[in-house]
Amino acid sequence: MWSKRQLIFLYDVIWFTLTAFGGAQAHIGMMLKNFVNKRKYISENELLELNALTQILPGPSSTQTLVGIAYKVGGLPIAITTFFIWILPSTALMSLAVLSYTLLGQKEKFDKILEFIQPIAVGIVAYAAFSFGRTILKSQTSIWLAAGSLFATLLLRNAYAFPILILIGGIVSSTVETAIEENNLRFKLFSNINPRKIAYFIGVLLLFAGLGALINRTSPFSLPIRLFENFYRNGIMIFGGGQVLVPFMYTEFVEMKGYLNSDQFLSGYAFQQALPGPTFSFTSFVGGMTLKNAGYNIYGQVMGSIIAVLGINLPGLILILFIVPFWNDLKKITRIKNSLSGINAVSVGFMGAAFLLLLQPVGINYLSMGLVIITFLLLVFTRIKTPFLILAGVLLGLFF
Repeated sequence: MWSKRQLIFLYDVIWFTLTAFGGAQAHIGMMLKNFVNKRKYISENELLELNALTQILPGPSSTQTLVGIAYKVGGLPIAITTFFIWILPSTALMSLAVLSYTLLGQKEKFDKILEFIQPIAVGIVAYAAFSFGRTILKSQTSIWLAAGSLFATLLLRNAYAFPILILIGGIVSSTVETAIEENNLRFKLFSNINPRKIAYFIGVLLLFAGLGALINRTSPFSLPIRLFENFYRNGIMIFGGGQVLVPFMYTEFVEMKGYLNSDQFLSGYAFQQALPGPTFSFTSFVGGMTLKNAGYNIYGQVMGSIIAVLGINLPGLILILFIVPFWNDLKKITRIKNSLSGINAVSVGFMGAAFLLLLQPVGINYLSMGLVIITFLLLVFTRIKTPFLILAGVLLGLFF
């Protein structure tokens, strides 16, 4: 049986889930207020350490931080329960958006709404690239890495370029910024790592990649298996949270594989921005829409949503639960910490490329460009939150 304190914690998680607008940067402030200052589930120092840990891990940083807090409060059962409380509401709503998309798309008024909210969504991506770049690009090395990844993404248009560029970025920044030291500390750290856990982590990816390659493409199981592998692989490669996730998915699932078109992608992203909870729940829309476009029925579309959201979240969830026990050693290795700046610099390049790619389907006209610019300026110079901008776009579409 769970203690009273643990039950109160889960109640607080529910309330946090329903009010957590604004992305990872806003979420960490809410965690500090609700879980540290108000309830004192963990100390401020513990929260900052958890947040630092999520910054050097791939996956959804808000989800990982929240699960890390839950693990400290009640161990694995509370951590897993917290994970599902956190992802279910927004994931369910995004899945519902997939099921109703065709019906809505047949209405002229809905098309008019999309004419307004899609440029607003592009403006939000532009702001994410700007704000992330302003924080990360503070050295000549990081600027060159960002520029290189931007041009490489635009030229190569290949999903396998992402992990290679991320690896190069991490190696370059780690080499440039770190002195040669800490050999004994590294030996101590990695001697504590259970190799079986690493085998499980990598084995899941290899298993589904192998199944996707072996199963005949005409099989009804082929696309769902390949889709899980795609999202699981992206969950391993994405550093920087949801603001980096969107460029990754647009490039791979729209530009390269054509699983869904740009209008569908932007509509889903705009809808997600109006919801509380993790940005990674957007994957449930992409997964469901992929199977919808492939001709699957309602049950198949729901399956696609579940496959996507589990695939993208599993790597980060596994990592945070595996690494928390030896984080005290890990955080001492400056070579690991310094690799983050290069990884983040490369991610800025991905975001810039995504912004340029997203401009094409929106179109270059006075209305769309005006909305992109206004959205960007409002996010930069005011405290207006993205859900209100999306709501404004809906109202403009309804009345103009």
